[in-house]
Amino acid sequence: MVRNTIKTAMLLGSLGGALVLTGSLLAGRAGVVIGMALGFAFVGGSWWFSDVLAVRAAGARPVEPGELPWLRASVERLASRAGVPTPRLYLSPSPQPNAFATGRGPDHAVVAVTEGLLSLLEPAEIEAVLAHELAHVRHRDILLTSVAAAVATGISAVANLASFGLLFGGRDDRDGPNPLAVIAFALVAPLAAGLLQLALSRSRELDADRAGADLLGDGEPLARALERIDVYAHAVPMAIAPAQAQAWIVNPLARQDLVARLFSTHPPVAERTARLRQRTVAVRPPQAA
Repeated sequence: MVRNTIKTAMLLGSLGGALVLTGSLLAGRAGVVIGMALGFAFVGGSWWFSDVLAVRAAGARPVEPGELPWLRASVERLASRAGVPTPRLYLSPSPQPNAFATGRGPDHAVVAVTEGLLSLLEPAEIEAVLAHELAHVRHRDILLTSVAAAVATGISAVANLASFGLLFGGRDDRDGPNPLAVIAFALVAPLAAGLLQLALSRSRELDADRAGADLLGDGEPLARALERIDVYAHAVPMAIAPAQAQAWIVNPLARQDLVARLFSTHPPVAERTARLRQRTVAVRPPQAA
């Protein structure tokens, strides 16, 4: 938990620093003030509205009272086992089976599932996916991943701003932007956004896999779910920004170009399923002779 808090602070600080630097390059001292103001707004928004940003990016809506009662009952049962408050449920219209958790913490958590997940996976596999997401809630990963997505999006926006300033701005006095510095920042910022995503430990998915399997007492349903989701992720596209991909249980942009896959923070599905099945075998009691 402490490590996640430190990482979150570093990510937010990186976003604020990038905005101040860009303001300085584009408009000198006045730009620093503007950059600081934008930094406070972006950083505060990334922290406070992380769940809102994530569900909007997924096009998800709240699951209404009385809707999908079996899904709500499953989430409540698993949340009780995990020792966390029952998160709010959201439904994304995407036909790709997938899911994610987000929010500032267990008391403000959201679990979102896609229509594809509910229609294409078996009930035991859906429950295993929910157990994985509730493990993220219990581990307090959700704020870090949400902030990372917001920071990556923000830095990409800063890069676009820098490019815009180079092309259409321009002051000739000594306080004006250094064109070479602006070019450098515009080139480096997209890479920085990817590196911020890579700063998220890939072990968090393995930890959530393990904890989710423990909640169910069996890793096989989650292993099957991951394999099926991965197949559909390659076959069924999802309209989502690359910066948001790291929040989902399986990379929803698996079919996309090399750069999008390079910035993925997910371990290979084959590694995850192998670990789950090894764990299942290890905890399975020996058969009576």
